[in-house]
Amino acid sequence: MASAVLASVDGEIQPPGEATISILDDGLLRGDGAFEVIKLYGGVPFRLDDHYARLGRSAAAIHLDLDLDALRAEVDAIVAEDADPDGCLRVVATRGGRRILTVEAVPEWPPSARIALVTLTPHELLAGVKSISYAGNMQATRIAAEQDADEAVYVTPDGTVLEAPTSSIFWADRDGTLKTPSLDVGILDSITRDVVIAGTAVSEGAFSRDDLLAAEEAFLASTTREIQPVSAVDGTELPIVDGPGAERAKAALRDAVDAERSRAVG
Repeated sequence: MASAVLASVDGEIQPPGEATISILDDGLLRGDGAFEVIKLYGGVPFRLDDHYARLGRSAAAIHLDLDLDALRAEVDAIVAEDADPDGCLRVVATRGGRRILTVEAVPEWPPSARIALVTLTPHELLAGVKSISYAGNMQATRIAAEQDADEAVYVTPDGTVLEAPTSSIFWADRDGTLKTPSLDVGILDSITRDVVIAGTAVSEGAFSRDDLLAAEEAFLASTTREIQPVSAVDGTELPIVDGPGAERAKAALRDAVDAERSRAVG
C-alpha cells in the first residue's frame, strides 16, 4: 500500500487523510482512468515530460478528457512543497474529472526478486494504456506469491514473454546480450525501459518463455524498483544475480538521473 505524505485534488493541497473525491466517481466505481508514477530525485521529477506525454496517450486511448495545463501547474505546486524530495509522485486522472496527486514514499523492494511466469491473453483495447484498472495486475502478483515468487512475468498463451505487472523484464544470454520484449508484442512503453535501452546495447523482439528460462541473468526495471535483479525464474535459480547486465542498466539510469538533475539545477 502506498504511503502518501501529501495530496492534491484539483489543485487543493492538503494532508492525504483529508483529501476526498465523490464515491460516485467512475474512477472508483469502475477503475476508469489513467495514471503515472514519477520518481523524485532531490525534488526533481525524473523524465516528467515523458510521463505527461504517456498520460496524454493513455487518456486519448480511453477517450478521457484531461486538462494537461492545469495538471502541470498542480504538479509544480505540490513538488514545490518538497514533502519528500526523494519520494515519488503519483498522478491520477479519473473519469469523474478529478486530478489527484500524491507524494509517496518509495516502496521498499528486496535486493533481488524471484519471478513466476503467468499466462496472460493481452487485451487490445487497453494495449499500451496505463489504466487505473490494476486489479488483474495485482492478482498476477498474488498468483506468483502462491508459487513462492515475489513477482509475476506475463507470457502469452503461445509462450511469448511480455512484462511484469508493474515493470519491464530484461535478461542476458550466455554471450551477455541483453534482451527485452519489443513494444510490438503489446507491452507498456515504459520510461525506465527506454532509459535502459538508450544507455545500453539491448536486443528487442518477440522472445519465448524458453529463452527467458535459459537466461544467465535477468532484472526488472521500473520507476520505483529502478533496476532490481532477478534471482530465479519459475523456481529455477539463475546462474548470475546482479551481474554485468544489471550493472550496465544501473549505470545508464544513474547517468540519466544525474544529467536531468544537473539541467534542473543549472
